[in-house]
Parts: sequence; C-alpha cells; structure tokens
Amino acid sequence: MAAERLPMRKIKDILRQRWLLERPQRQIAQALEVGLGTVNGVVQRATEAGLSWEIVAKLSETELAEKLYPRRGEKTDQFDLPSPERIDLELRKPGVTLRLLHLEYRERFPAGCGYTKFWRHYTDWRGCQNPVMRLVHRAGEKAFSDYAGKKPHWVDPMTGEMHAAELFVCVLGASNYTFARASETQRVGDWIHSHIQAVEFFGGVPELIVPDQLKSAVSVASPYEPEIQRTFEDWATHYGTAVLPARPRRPRDKAKVEVAVLIVERWILARLRHQTFFSLDELNARIAELVVELNARTMRRYGKSRRQMFEELDRGALKALPTERFECATWRRFKVHIDYHVAVDHHYYSVPSQHVGQEVEVAITARTVEIFLRGQRLAAHRRSDRRGQYTTVAEHMPKAHQRHAQWTPTRLILWAKKVGPFTAALVEAILIDRPHPEMGYRSCLGLMRLSRAYGSERMELASARALAVKARSYRHVESILKSGLDRLPAPTPSKPSGGSGGSHENIRGKSYYH
Repeated sequence: MAAERLPMRKIKDILRQRWLLERPQRQIAQALEVGLGTVNGVVQRATEAGLSWEIVAKLSETELAEKLYPRRGEKTDQFDLPSPERIDLELRKPGVTLRLLHLEYRERFPAGCGYTKFWRHYTDWRGCQNPVMRLVHRAGEKAFSDYAGKKPHWVDPMTGEMHAAELFVCVLGASNYTFARASETQRVGDWIHSHIQAVEFFGGVPELIVPDQLKSAVSVASPYEPEIQRTFEDWATHYGTAVLPARPRRPRDKAKVEVAVLIVERWILARLRHQTFFSLDELNARIAELVVELNARTMRRYGKSRRQMFEELDRGALKALPTERFECATWRRFKVHIDYHVAVDHHYYSVPSQHVGQEVEVAITARTVEIFLRGQRLAAHRRSDRRGQYTTVAEHMPKAHQRHAQWTPTRLILWAKKVGPFTAALVEAILIDRPHPEMGYRSCLGLMRLSRAYGSERMELASARALAVKARSYRHVESILKSGLDRLPAPTPSKPSGGSGGSHENIRGKSYYH
C-alpha cells in the first residue's frame, strides 16, 4: 500500500488528472514520478469509497484522508497510553528520550500503537500547554536566577528608618524547586553570596547557571558573546558549573525564573505585607519558612509538589558541593612598586622582584591577597590590616637583599662573640647607638669584612681601642687597622660587658634583639 505514504496533495492531483483531465494512468505516473501501481491503487481506493472529482474537489486534505483511509477500530484503543504529563516528567530525567519511552510502552503492550501515534499523543498535549515552549529541562541541567521587581522591607529598630531589600530567586529547571532570600543590594558580593546560599539549599550544583545580564553577572552584555563578570566566573569554576546568561530582552530564555519570581511575589512577598522585621536576618528567617511551604504546595499541572519533583528528578542529578565554601574576591589592578611590593589598602605585599614595574591583577578576599600576572599567580599572602607595614616573602627578594635580610642583631652579636669580647661589645654599642638596630647592620657587616681581612686577633685589638676612645663606627675601626694603631699599646677599657654577658648602661640586653 505505497499510496498510503504519499502526501495527500499528490493523491488529490492523481485523482484530478485521472477524473477531470481523463489522462491515462501511465502518463499520470510518469508526470508525478510515482509507480503505476500506486496510481492504480489510489484510483481504486477512491472509487471504492464512492468518490468523484466533484466531491474530491470540495474536500480538504484531512477530509480526503478520512474518506480514503478510514480508521477501522484500532486495536490500540484497548491499551492505555501514558498520560502526557507522565511522559513530560520522564523526559526530564537524564538520558530519557521519547523513543525510549515508546520502546518501554511496547514492552508492556506489544500490540500497542506505533511511534508516530505515541509521538503525536505527547506533542499535541505540549502544543496546547504552551505554544512557545521549546525546551525540555533535563534533571540537574539548569538553574535560573534573577531578582524580583518588587522588594521586601525591614525597619532599623534604632532609627525607625525603613530599608528596602533585594529579593533573589533561583529555580531548578526540571523540578521547579525554588529558593529565595533577601539581600541588601544587587552588587557582586550579595549576588555571589546568594548563589552560594542557593546551591547549599539545593544540596548540589547544576550543570549550568542561567542569570539575566545584570552587571553583577556580566561585565559586557551581548546577545552572542557576553563577558562573564570575573568574580562570578571564579565562583562557577569553584563549584564546577558554567554560566550561560540569557539574551538581553529575551524573557523566554529564562521563563522558568520569570514564573518563579511571579510565584514568589504572590506566595511569599504578599504574605509579608502586614509583618514588620527589624533586621535583614529576621526577614530572611521568615522568607525561609515560606519557601518551605511554597515547595510543599501541590502543583495542579503535575499533581505533585516541587519538593516531590525535586526528590524524583534533580536530587540525584546535581553535582556534589565542593568541600570548601567559595570566598568572594574583589579584583583590582595595581602596578608593582620599585621595592617589588604592591600596595593594597595601605599595606604592602611582595611579589618576585623581577616583576617590578609590571601591572598585575589582585584578588582581595577577607582573609587573603592573591597577585596574578596574565592569569598566573605570582604570590599569595594572608591579608593584613596593619597600615604602612610590609608582608614580604624571602624568596621574592633579590639575592643581595636576601643575604642582607638573613642578618639580625642577635646573629651579628653571636658572630662578634666568636671574635672576642671587645668586638662583641663594639657591635652591641653600634646597634644601640643607632635610632633603629637595623641602621647599624651595614656597619657590623663591614666589621665582619675587616675581621676576614685582618684576622680575629687584630680585630679584637682594634675593637678595644675603638671602645676606649668611644669610636663606634666601621670607619674608625678600618682607620685603626689600616694605620696599625691596633699594634700600639693603648689604655685598656673596662671589661666589656657585651662579651661577658654583664650589664652596661648602654646595653639593653639580649632580649631586645629577639
């Protein structure tokens, strides 16, 4: 019965040429590029149906099909097809297709309807439900997020001032499971924190986050290649998801959250209109209670609650949450100073010295400061609130600076004691004589060089003479050694306290240098 597979337009043309134009069947077959048997079958079927061209000309294609191929008490009438609503729910599960559902149906009813009837049974229902619907949301695939147009309020108990809050809404595409919370603003910090709260409420992470193209989510808006805001992108990376912004001015791209916002405004926000809250936390506590009630309500379309659908669809399909919570970072650009440090809020953080003068990106969180150059991390520091102070990693310093930094007052004094008690006393005196001990480092390092050049014995004699005449500097000791004054008898100073560990009016004690 090949003629049954012909379009009704071509069948009608066969009858027109045969009955109206009275053309031979062979010529009709050649003209329409169909088999001769097909033409003969169509004419025979129309004759048996009692049709003529006058009748056929007045019939629509649907009516002609019913005349030529009447339904003869289909056997499938005795087998109940799954409800379209059930098919729609099954299609939301990972990997489920309409073809698979038909195969399962035929396993239960081997004599049941074919795939075409099964497909039409579902698609006709879908078309009636929502003529513009295009997508079937898979379980765990997407979460849609946005802010409501209407705002809740809370009152400052000290001043009586009323504050408007932003109402954040996030909904899972497959189950319609809904989350809502109030925040102070729509700025990046609140936007990120709301998403953290949402995925923790869901107990898992969807494959995609579909936000509107607000500034906290998108740096550069575009219907084709929007640029995701840096911190939001870092959040998505941390949670193993991706951001797919809806197109600007295309609400159907995020119809799920548009409907969810409307429902939240009606079933949550409207119920708050006669209540007064004295803090944002108090407001959120009440919203959380109403969210639980909302998700427990039975949806008439599916005969199930959002909570039930979440347990059946999304719960097992969501990705696991990371072990650590995301810490929101603020990104700023800085230039590396000549001292290989970057100034962040009046505190200075080091980077490797070879990057002096380069522009870097700095991620600032409540606890850390991370410095990046073209996406590569140069340094990570614990954040400090000590204004004007430095946080320096020794490996970031040039080699000469590293060697200098290795010397401390305690180490210099310990070296001097190995030379002799007068050298130790002289080093202590030099360190004490300066406004800050570090200012005497170079003088002491100079004494160390002189000790290597002239030997410990001469260094000890030169130090004794320098102490006797109260000459506490590298230049005086160098002059004594060069002129050979250390070899001449000199007044012996009192026993040096620095070398023996005694007390002295100018010595602050070893605890000062620790």
